[in-house]
This record gives sequence, C-alpha cells and structure tokens, in this order.
Amino acid sequence: MIYFDTAYLARFYLCESGTEAVRKLAESADGVASCELIRLEMAAVFHRKLREGSLSKSIYNANRKQFKQDCESGVWTLFPISPGLIETTVEKIGELPPTVFLRAGDALHLATAAEQGFKEIYSNDRHLLAAAKHFGLKGVDVI
Repeated sequence: MIYFDTAYLARFYLCESGTEAVRKLAESADGVASCELIRLEMAAVFHRKLREGSLSKSIYNANRKQFKQDCESGVWTLFPISPGLIETTVEKIGELPPTVFLRAGDALHLATAAEQGFKEIYSNDRHLLAAAKHFGLKGVDVI
C-alpha cells in the first residue's frame, strides 16, 4: 500500500498534469491510503475548480458523488484523525527548524503516514516533500 496526499488523489477525479503517471503508480500498488482529512481537502479542491470555471456544475456534482462513493466503498484506505494524531502532529511541528515551511494539512498527512508505518509519501507539493524527512519519510514525486 502507498500513501497519497490530496494533490495526488485529486488526479483520479480531475485531468491535470501528471494524471497518467499517478494513476499508473496507484495501479501498480496494492492499495492507496491517506488521512481522513482528504475528504475535506477534496471538497475544497472540487469547489475551487468550480469557482475557477474549470468544472461545470454537473461535473462538480458528479466528482463529489463519485469521490464519496469511492470513500464509502473502500477504494481509498482512510486513516482516522485521533486526538493522539493531532498531538503528535503538533509536537512534530514544534520540532521543525524555523526554515521549514509546512501547512497544517500537509503536516497532518506526514504525521499520519509516519504513524501508520509508511516509509514514503507521494505528492507533488514541494513543501510537503521538503518536510517529509522531518517525519522520517521519503517524499516521492513521480510527476
């Protein structure tokens, strides 16, 4: 099983640069996992695409429906956000050097992947990838 952040998982619902490479990677794995946070982040991604005009209202609704069905049917393995995970993430952020830029959601993805025993995290988010080593992870971008 491999761990994807939102930037990679979104490529299953949106045609963006790197879609084929990400899908090929997922097909070669025995499953794709992420943090439950991805449900909220994907809602925001779909809405942003609607707001920007790159999705019609019907495609927006279809993507939201398909993503919800995929989550409910177990297409994606989603790890829960527990109080312990939040505390671990807070502590990890507190240990970061002042030069590391890391958003809260990315930190939660990194902490989740590390807590679940992953050695790698897949993304094309440069900040997440740069911070991965501070969580004991290797950041990988196949795009």
